[in-house]
Amino acid sequence: MPAKAPYLLDVDKLTISYRVGKRWLRAVRDFRLQLKAGEIIGLVGESGCGKSTVALALMHYLASNGRVESGGALHFAGEDLLAKSNADMRRLWAKRIKFVPQNAAAALNPSIRIGRQVLEALQAADGAEGAVAYESMIDMFHQVNLVDPERVAERYPHELSGGMQQRVAIAMALISNPELLIMDEPTTGLDVTTEAVILELVRELIAQRDTGVIYISHNLGVVAQLCQRVVVLYAGEIMEEAEVHDLFEQPRHPYTLGLIGSVPKPGDSKHGLRLQSISGNPPSLTRLPGGCVYADRCPLAVDICRSDKPPLESLPGDRLVRCHRWEEAAPTLNPSPIKREELQGANTPLPSSWEKGPGDGGAATLMRVTDLSKRFPVAPTLREAVQGIEPSPIRAVDGVDLQLRAGQTLGLVGESGSGKTTLARVIIGLQERSGGKLELLGLDVRNSVRERSEDVLSKLQMVFQNPQNSLNPYLSARQAIRRPLIKLRGLTPDDADAEALKLLDRVNLRAEYAERYPDELSGGEKQRVAIARAFASEPDLIICDEPVSALDVSVQAAVLNLLAQLQEEHDSAYLFISHNLSVVGYLADTIAVMYLGQLFEVGAARDLFQPPYHPYTEALVSAIPVADPKHKTERILLSDNLPSAQNLPSGCRFHTRCPRKIGEICETDAPPWREDEAGHQIRCHIPLDELEIMQRDPVLTKGDE
Repeated sequence: MPAKAPYLLDVDKLTISYRVGKRWLRAVRDFRLQLKAGEIIGLVGESGCGKSTVALALMHYLASNGRVESGGALHFAGEDLLAKSNADMRRLWAKRIKFVPQNAAAALNPSIRIGRQVLEALQAADGAEGAVAYESMIDMFHQVNLVDPERVAERYPHELSGGMQQRVAIAMALISNPELLIMDEPTTGLDVTTEAVILELVRELIAQRDTGVIYISHNLGVVAQLCQRVVVLYAGEIMEEAEVHDLFEQPRHPYTLGLIGSVPKPGDSKHGLRLQSISGNPPSLTRLPGGCVYADRCPLAVDICRSDKPPLESLPGDRLVRCHRWEEAAPTLNPSPIKREELQGANTPLPSSWEKGPGDGGAATLMRVTDLSKRFPVAPTLREAVQGIEPSPIRAVDGVDLQLRAGQTLGLVGESGSGKTTLARVIIGLQERSGGKLELLGLDVRNSVRERSEDVLSKLQMVFQNPQNSLNPYLSARQAIRRPLIKLRGLTPDDADAEALKLLDRVNLRAEYAERYPDELSGGEKQRVAIARAFASEPDLIICDEPVSALDVSVQAAVLNLLAQLQEEHDSAYLFISHNLSVVGYLADTIAVMYLGQLFEVGAARDLFQPPYHPYTEALVSAIPVADPKHKTERILLSDNLPSAQNLPSGCRFHTRCPRKIGEICETDAPPWREDEAGHQIRCHIPLDELEIMQRDPVLTKGDE
């Protein structure tokens, strides 16, 4: 019997190229990795750095225009994968090597029931059929915490929530007990509560099976809390590899420090702290530099960095780093706020409001929302139509009261389906409200955007989550920005062109970007153009709906800094919507927590991470993946059985998932608003002083698992 290979996955000098036109472009160069059974290695880096290309190469599943160059090695359990035929690989994919994609909805067949898809995967792996296979599937569904697995098996993918779809994808991957699992951004599109459940699930199942995992992500918080080792990839090359605690406590490469410094941590605030961002863009594969690929963006680069390619050096402590100056720069590479600013060369004074702290609570009220509601009618089923029954409407927004002061940011947080985006669309006028009142600068705002005057339209703008969809692909950046300048500010075309260039400069885009179209811009550049367009009409209020959720952490930091700076200069107010509590906590002055169409908590952002808070907020805060492996939090894992907004629970709407439910009163009586001396409001039956005692020394409950 041959000796067991020391590593489950052993990769050395792997170079991966793609054919583009008549050229072969080397997308990943000299990649190496050694993974042990039961180990989780994180692979991090910005979009386009080659993470997904590496994943496909490790699966030996590159596209037809991709290839692994000669000279590299890829061994799985001692077997040479590069020598395998497609038929050989299909046998490995069926049982021993599995892949969990970012978008489970796209990976699942929409026309086949969930149970049949999983059973097909099990049959391909083990040949299991009939009752034995069905029992194995139901047992696997229980292990991934799918409630009512028999019913889930009968559903189609579109009938499941995003978290449930991802659990099904994980179940399909794990049901064959694979030796290697590759996970490509498996929680990026999920709420923090669902993400926490999925990550806990991965930890437990991997520990039980001794499976080796490659976890690909740009979320450093997830990597810090889940992985044992981390590989940092940039422009197709490894910049650094280290044990997770070493990497976060003492990074050796300036790029690693830039990524870590870009992430807002719980408690960070725009008042006094500027996030580090990495200026510039990765090099094009068609014009790779002769020296270090990071030199043009590195604050520590010197002449040798631009002329000579640095080798990948082995350091004490089983570390790798690719940097000419790692040894002399190591003492300065400390991810503290002061060092972050020094490294970035950020000598620009912080705006005055950042130094002072939260703005004046006496500022004029800019927007007031009173008892706002939005209901969507539901078409009756055939039985309901025959019986003359009118189905209950979907109560997406149900009696919301809010106010926002000039120059302030109101953060709105909550899980998907809580009503955040619907509330924003009603305020902006894209959907008509069913009831309630909306005032802007003391004036009643009409229901539909078509009924609103140009003056109101100019004072109220919106930045959407996906700039690719909100920018016209046939308009250049200049043309997109000049339209509101002409229509809402009344500028002449020549004046609008000149002002568009000024606005591009304000969002840190050079004049040359004015003639570029959306498909010629990166994700961060598109979002900057969208922000410049929103500011073109000199609005008093800008609604930002998940404006940074799709961006890399470095680009996210730049956009957050930009929003804070523009707010200071223009005294604009933001309604900032996100499920990322660290991002909201950084930018917001006040935070409102929404659940099933209602607000459950409203208070100052500085109080978000300090008890007392609503049990729902407590679960959201506990689920934040902090980019610090030393930070350990007892997570409150909520079931993802979010009640329907059509059939709302009686009493407290959160009682079906609440880990601090105190009894029948939660099921029968609507909870009262409770307020402390600072104006912090919580909708809960539990008195604030009792909540604070519970949450300062908590015995946390995991809810339904």
